[in-house]
Amino acid sequence: MSNYRPIPSDDFEDPPFSPWRIKAREYTRRSAVVRRVIAIAASLAFAVPLFLLLAYVREDRPRPLSENIVHPHNTSLDSDIVTFTSLSASSSLSASLSAPPPASTSLPSSNHTSHDPVVFSLIMWSTDSAREGAILMKSIIMYTSAPVEFHIICDPDARVYLERRLNLVHHPRHNVLVRYYHVTWDAMIARLKREGAVVSDHSAGTPGLMKLFIHEILPLSVKKSIFIDTDTFFISDPTLLWEHFKSIPSNVAVSMPSHPEMMAPEWHNANRICSCIMLLNLERLREIRLMDSSVYRSDPQGPPAFSPPAFHAMFGPPGPQGHYEGVKLGDQGYWWAIINHDPEIFQHLSYDWEVSSCLLDMYMTGLGHDDATESEELAIQIHTYATPHQGQVILPKLVHFNCLDESPLYYEWHGWQDPNNGLNQRWGAAVRYHIGWKWLWLNQGSNETVITTEIVENAGFLDELLSNTLPATSS
Repeated sequence: MSNYRPIPSDDFEDPPFSPWRIKAREYTRRSAVVRRVIAIAASLAFAVPLFLLLAYVREDRPRPLSENIVHPHNTSLDSDIVTFTSLSASSSLSASLSAPPPASTSLPSSNHTSHDPVVFSLIMWSTDSAREGAILMKSIIMYTSAPVEFHIICDPDARVYLERRLNLVHHPRHNVLVRYYHVTWDAMIARLKREGAVVSDHSAGTPGLMKLFIHEILPLSVKKSIFIDTDTFFISDPTLLWEHFKSIPSNVAVSMPSHPEMMAPEWHNANRICSCIMLLNLERLREIRLMDSSVYRSDPQGPPAFSPPAFHAMFGPPGPQGHYEGVKLGDQGYWWAIINHDPEIFQHLSYDWEVSSCLLDMYMTGLGHDDATESEELAIQIHTYATPHQGQVILPKLVHFNCLDESPLYYEWHGWQDPNNGLNQRWGAAVRYHIGWKWLWLNQGSNETVITTEIVENAGFLDELLSNTLPATSS
């Protein structure tokens, strides 16, 4: 039997009084003037907060990206063509621009809490380099909590490969600027000749040496950047790395991981640093004129280049061929000479950002045992004794798969197929996850967040800009 009592029909015709009905009857008994005043007051009470809310939303809304972007250094070159592409849900716009140098691009944030863009400078010369670098870029877009700028020194083949992936992303969580700098092979060789004595025996070759000239290729408006080798990817928010700049004194030009315990006399101990990841104070590097040039040597008003005394101190004078001899590990050998000569321009960077498979065995960190304690991690950790991190747990934030030389691409290394391989057991799942993560899945933002791409054709070097202001220079 139902416990619900039927309601008599006459209850609908003559319902009992309620507080609301009593107030309504009192309102109808008031004069028309009083009722009109009450109605106007109620309308204002509703309309004013609504107006203020709409005004706040309009003010807080991200502003569109500037389209007037060109490279600021190459005003003396004849073929400065910048391609601008803004990706959105409705269209893909591509236009060629030629204009005077602009200010730095301002990227609006996708949320109410604004944050400066996290700026990366990358080098990708060849399709294989871009294939690795694309995974690094993907991980940055995956994990970032702020807008991102990519300044990529590359050849056209690398750009084409990257664009095919980036074209799949229309609305990332935060705005992304990708600017490609096409530096020709001849331009790189000419810059090394103006330096006079720098060569490389490393597999990265001439493009790898451009890590010493990033501050000359990027525009003056880019004052600092993070450089990372392409055989890496993030497993944490890149903004955490960017925040390290706040603790770097203004006199410091570069921060990278250092290993004072390592010894390799045949390399001049250049393995004591890793130029695989660097926080670059580009403004400071320009100020000290890091790398020499015939243009700088012809400039009586400017300071002498910073590096020649450092190179002479470590390698001696250039040999019969006019080059420094015995320099190992490519650009890293030169960076080590610079830092060793003047430690004041250097600051150590945490090993959390250099979990490397080469020489360091990833410090024996790896996936699994998710409830491990600090003492348990320290018990298996290696390669931290007599380092700045002795007794500290390494917390991986960026992983670096170098020295996997059997394949030109680290993720095609045969060890990833070997279930008994220790590196595969500890990190193979992370590699497969980041390789397999679809670019399409990066569309996690609103309709207002976009990827903007630009191309700087025939990108040049800062010393060329100075040469135009001198009465006579040798090139």
